[in-house]
Amino acid sequence: MIDISESVMQFLLALIVAGPLIGAAAALLPAPPGLRGRSPDQAVLRHGVTVTGAILVAAIVLALGFDHDHPSRIQATTDVSWIAALDIRIHLGIDGISLPLLVLTALLTFLCALYSYFKPPKGGSPRAFVALLLLLESGTLATFAVLDLILFFLAFETVLIPMYFLIARWGGSEGVTGGRQAAAWKFILYTLLGSVVMLLGLLLIGLHAGTFDMVALATDNGRGLSTSVQVIAVLSIGLGLAVKTPMWPLHSWLPDAHTAAPTVGSVLLAGVLLKMGTYGFVRIVLPIAPDGMRTFAPYLAALAVVGIIYGSLACLALAKQGAGGDLKRLIAYSSVGHMGFVLLGIATMTPTGVNGALFANIAHGLITGLLFFLVGAVKDRYGTADLDTLAGATGAALYGRAPRLGGLLAFAVVASLGLPGLAGFWGEMLAMFGAFDPAEGLSRPAFLTFMVIAGLGTLLTAAYLLIVVRRVCMGATPQEAPHVADVQTYEFAAWTPLVALTVLAGLWPAVLLGLTDPAVQQLLAGGKS
Repeated sequence: MIDISESVMQFLLALIVAGPLIGAAAALLPAPPGLRGRSPDQAVLRHGVTVTGAILVAAIVLALGFDHDHPSRIQATTDVSWIAALDIRIHLGIDGISLPLLVLTALLTFLCALYSYFKPPKGGSPRAFVALLLLLESGTLATFAVLDLILFFLAFETVLIPMYFLIARWGGSEGVTGGRQAAAWKFILYTLLGSVVMLLGLLLIGLHAGTFDMVALATDNGRGLSTSVQVIAVLSIGLGLAVKTPMWPLHSWLPDAHTAAPTVGSVLLAGVLLKMGTYGFVRIVLPIAPDGMRTFAPYLAALAVVGIIYGSLACLALAKQGAGGDLKRLIAYSSVGHMGFVLLGIATMTPTGVNGALFANIAHGLITGLLFFLVGAVKDRYGTADLDTLAGATGAALYGRAPRLGGLLAFAVVASLGLPGLAGFWGEMLAMFGAFDPAEGLSRPAFLTFMVIAGLGTLLTAAYLLIVVRRVCMGATPQEAPHVADVQTYEFAAWTPLVALTVLAGLWPAVLLGLTDPAVQQLLAGGKS
């Protein structure tokens, strides 16, 4: 690690949050004559790669300068008054909980921009596409960096509009415009409705506690809020966060959005946006309203394990022969199950469970981001993501026709099903360990039941994912089948970091747990080390 002054750390974090916003505005301006390249479209796509690359470098430098000996301490803080009458402040800072999510967001956005440079999505102006991508990055990074409830809400909402347009304009389910527009509307209506309810809960906390500062509220640990206020706040905030997570039964917008979204839209939606909901549970609900959370924890855990089973059964139904299942839709339903493990870990209210939830968050971002990249590549090559078509007489047979692509898809699948030694294993295991011994005041028999159901979910997950590998990757190569390109150089560049980090996190989980555990311990203890 490197020694960086606090003022430089403050600048880096401010740059990471505001840089993409400035880049988005610049993307809408004409390119200077010397930077236009072969065409204006190429110039603006290169601009997207440059800006997201610079933000990624800044995030890595920030991570290297982070004081890893004290990950529970809020670092790189900026705290200035914004709206004095309401005591709303521009308060930024990171700790061991938010830093990994910040770096993950910067990495995935850069990889999406790089992928789009070589394979621009069809359907709209590249200038608008890059501006929306950078606006989406700015809102997501701000969500993980702000420490004021109102700023959190504003950042949380910032991502809705760019994602809506990415789905409605650049997406398409087999090119059907009505399908992608309906999916975009469903996405924004569900999330906006949840956000309105969440805002009421945030205002309730801020007005009763006399501050919107998340650090002060977490340190107070609910002592300034009555139990009834906490219960109402957790219910309203939790509903808004649950929609974004997405928790069963508030998940129905997700499969449509993923199926219709362009490849990079699906990568960012699964890899980053879903994490905003679970991050809100850990950063806001757990430390600020612990009594209210304790009231709803068993119900949250119950809905989480229902989501695990439901997502797995939906995937099994889509994977079977003759079902006409879409591969993107299947992976979207798998996210409902994987995020169920994250919610189960949070619901245990224990350091073990919450650490497992945070680890599973990062693992899901890496693995599912890779899966959506790969499925997008399969769809580009075969013209469809329909499983029956891919597995037909002239089907995919990826091992024989595109062995590197088939091997990468098989790797991502076994990582997703939680194979020991890869990133997907640790988060789910720790979440179930947390359920084995939940926090004081929670029913242990109930959580033991939830643990057993979640364990059954892991078996169902393995079943449908292995069916996918068998149907898409295996099979005899048709003699007269058209040529299928294997993995291209730019695809290797975009996917290799995700593969490497999936292996690294699986073999060396202490890299992440060493950051999150001290911060989680302090958060659950009410800000006391």
